[in-house]
Amino acid sequence: MGFLRIILYPFAVVFGFISRLRNRLFDLGILPSESFDIPVISVGNLCMGGTGKTPHVEYLICLLKDKYHLATLSRGYGRKTRGFRLAATGSSVKDIGDEPVLLKGKFPEVMVAVDESRRRGVRKLMELDPVPDVILLDDAYQHRYIQPGLNILLTDYFNLYTKDYLIPAGRLREPKSGAKRADIIVVTKTDPVWSPITERYLREELCPEPDQTVCYSYLKYGDPVALSGEKTDLCLQKKGSVLMVSGIANPYPLEVYLKSHFNEFERLTFRDHHQFTAGDVKKIRSVFVSMMGREKIILTTEKDAIRMREANIADLLMDLPVYYLPVRIEFHSASSQTFDSRVLNYVEESK
Repeated sequence: MGFLRIILYPFAVVFGFISRLRNRLFDLGILPSESFDIPVISVGNLCMGGTGKTPHVEYLICLLKDKYHLATLSRGYGRKTRGFRLAATGSSVKDIGDEPVLLKGKFPEVMVAVDESRRRGVRKLMELDPVPDVILLDDAYQHRYIQPGLNILLTDYFNLYTKDYLIPAGRLREPKSGAKRADIIVVTKTDPVWSPITERYLREELCPEPDQTVCYSYLKYGDPVALSGEKTDLCLQKKGSVLMVSGIANPYPLEVYLKSHFNEFERLTFRDHHQFTAGDVKKIRSVFVSMMGREKIILTTEKDAIRMREANIADLLMDLPVYYLPVRIEFHSASSQTFDSRVLNYVEESK
């Protein structure tokens, strides 16, 4: 345990006591937890972001959208509005946040809603016509005023919740015992090359309850897309230089991926959900110009690209080779069938 973590540990103990008391009050029914008559699936984590919630919500949408009328509900982190908002085609990051804008752009047929009160948000969705068949809650694991029918807990392979500490000494938003509420535990960002030895280690580390399903997913990056959204024939090869620009909670997997595809690598990282400014463009341009070599590009994430476009920052970058990498998740072969079956069976049985 590092020196700073030792200093902060007493505060983490206090936070843990308060969190355990809160959970206990919900368990005893003293604090109310509401369930609903339609399938509600929660996707969340114990730590402060960076486990890949949005790609997993996208996976669930793709799994369910052809058979059910779906709605997603999140807090809408980073938006400038309050209360319940239903995304429209032209909704902006300021209206609903970057992740909902991303989801609405990819899945226009899906209801995408935001509300800082998930319980109120679900009620509002159920007042709409048509009423959604299934509601997906994004980042609602600690929002216990709702009792989801299926609780999916994500944990980063490189930062398992079992090895983390409560804030402020670590990144946990509640004690590790909170994992017992999960129906499915997904270890995310694993290596695409899977080993039974790794799986055995993870099961021993997580010690799941008998009724909990453990699955394993990994990130699959797509081909680069120009910042404007136009298709490109650019192929990533082991040559040239890249400047990675990111404002996400955990850019480490993208960094590893890009280092494997370029000879030279530079990075500029900003805080999660960062709103880019003209000053940031100057910094990006300065670093890019200083990079050696003629074959060099700038790569960012899909969520960062959305914020760049909405802040009119993209216009300031038009003369630079800026691209973003789409990303999706895939499950390792056995996990894929297990995960899909449990989700589909829950939805069908709940209806």
